[in-house]
Amino acid sequence: MKCLTAVFVSLAFSLSHSADWPHWLGPDFDGKSAELVPEGVDLSQTAWTAEIGIGFSTVSVADGRVFTMGHEAGKETVWCLSEKDGSVIWSDSYPAELMPNLHEGGPGSTPTVDGDLVYTISKDGQLRTYEAGTGKVFWSKNMMDLSGLRRAPEWGFTGSAVIHGDLVLIEAGAIFAFEKTSGKLKWQSEDYRPAYGSAQIFEVGEKTFIATLKTDGLVILDPENGKTLGFSLWRTSFQTNSTTPLDLGDGKLFISTGYDQGCALFQFNGTTLTKLYENKNMCNHMGNSVLIDGKLYGFDGTAHRGRPVEFTCIDAMSGEKLWHFPDLKYGSVIAAGKDLIVLTETGEMLIGQASPKGFEARARHQVMRGRCWTPPVIANGRIYVRNATGRLVAISVGDK
Repeated sequence: MKCLTAVFVSLAFSLSHSADWPHWLGPDFDGKSAELVPEGVDLSQTAWTAEIGIGFSTVSVADGRVFTMGHEAGKETVWCLSEKDGSVIWSDSYPAELMPNLHEGGPGSTPTVDGDLVYTISKDGQLRTYEAGTGKVFWSKNMMDLSGLRRAPEWGFTGSAVIHGDLVLIEAGAIFAFEKTSGKLKWQSEDYRPAYGSAQIFEVGEKTFIATLKTDGLVILDPENGKTLGFSLWRTSFQTNSTTPLDLGDGKLFISTGYDQGCALFQFNGTTLTKLYENKNMCNHMGNSVLIDGKLYGFDGTAHRGRPVEFTCIDAMSGEKLWHFPDLKYGSVIAAGKDLIVLTETGEMLIGQASPKGFEARARHQVMRGRCWTPPVIANGRIYVRNATGRLVAISVGDK
């Protein structure tokens, strides 16, 4: 009986800590999962691999399916793969621009799964809504036409769709809010120079707001009508902001961008946007930081300006730098429970517990070759990693 009880407890523990990752930045839009990585994890255990085409789209995992995007020979493809073995459930290909501007090009947004529907946006602004199980196109929009942009943003459309209630929010200079099942346009915000990250939903008291980091700065919108409620100038020398604002709770928003611009913490009280601090202790060049127990972990630095890139920890409320872990160069980080999952741009993965005292990797392995700017994803006992040329690897780290 004791053995049987132990099996049931172990199974319940495992299942309670498995989780889908249905969209950019994971279940709660913060780059974190409740899933636990085993203490003695072996990062060399590959479950399956797939070739998905050029791009930087990460994966979304929901209901036994893995969704991602890639580009090959003038066409972009939305993939729906089996979570179990990587086999193709369905795919949809269409002509699209590669847009290799100082990088390989290809799609940079991530599919967004909401129930039975999947929302994708191509590098050149083609918005498609699919039936998740079959790949049937439900409705579509051309965001270049709707936005009135005379040419695509310099780095293309890279923000991912965000679901808010009955709305799907799309970045295209303005934020466009469509009714998510019919595609009817409900509202459109005022125009700004396009953002390259995604919108963030946050709450102040009982009210909900939208934050987005445009090329011009941080914008706060009313989700009822798209009206601008707050703005703070935030520009880089390369005229690009490519990260998503992080909701730290109680109306506090953290932003960080590269090119030596730095980071800042803002407070929005429902009517007024106030900057609490600004410094250069965290310059997130590619991916977001993650928050664990009041500390932010991310990659800081601007290598082309002679400032080394280092994996760094800062105090979220004060902005004080607590430590740096050198010699990883560019990379990205997500969290699983209290663990940090780090992926360098050269494809080395490190896993270790988050701590304000420093970082010590208990697992470290070369899991991929090629340029790896895309953050990893953890879902249901697998870590997913891709490179720019389109190799996707599912690494077994749990019981699935």
